[in-house]
Formats: sequence, structure tokens, C-alpha cells
Amino acid sequence: MNKQDVVAKVAKDAGLTKSSAAAAVESFLDGIARTLKKGGSVTLVGFGTFKVSVRKARVGRNPQTGAPVKIPRRKAVRFAAGKGLKDLLN
Repeated sequence: MNKQDVVAKVAKDAGLTKSSAAAAVESFLDGIARTLKKGGSVTLVGFGTFKVSVRKARVGRNPQTGAPVKIPRRKAVRFAAGKGLKDLLN
């Protein structure tokens, strides 16, 4: 399922036009992104939690040459599935 599929599903389920459903989906995704950028987390009860984690700087290896490569500290988005989603899948 891609973004256009989500927009079509929201439009159908909520009885909206595709353009208003697209605006709603964009607003939702923008809200999640802004919250994560500020360092917060987004919890959707029964679905899961999006949160930011920090990967420490480390030394990796170039697979072609075997030379050490410095990998800088980075932020990454983590998703932890909620109980409702886990139960649905199992």
C-alpha cells in the first residue's frame, strides 16, 4: 500500500473527496514528522509508537578494500508495534 492507496481508502471510508483526503493525510504525516524532528514521540494507541533514537558514531569497514571508515552519529526513526497490531498479525 502506498500513499495514493491510503488517500483513496481515507476518501472512501470518510466520504471525502480525494483532494481533501490527500490534505488530511499530508497534515497527519507532517504532524508526525514535525514531532519527531523536535525529538518527541508519536503514540497511536493500539497501533504503535514512532520515536527517535540516536545511533552512536562508530568505525565501519569498506567492504571492497577493508579500510576503516568513520560513520558519524545519526538520528533514526524507530517504530514499535502496539499490542493491537501485534495481536492482529498473530
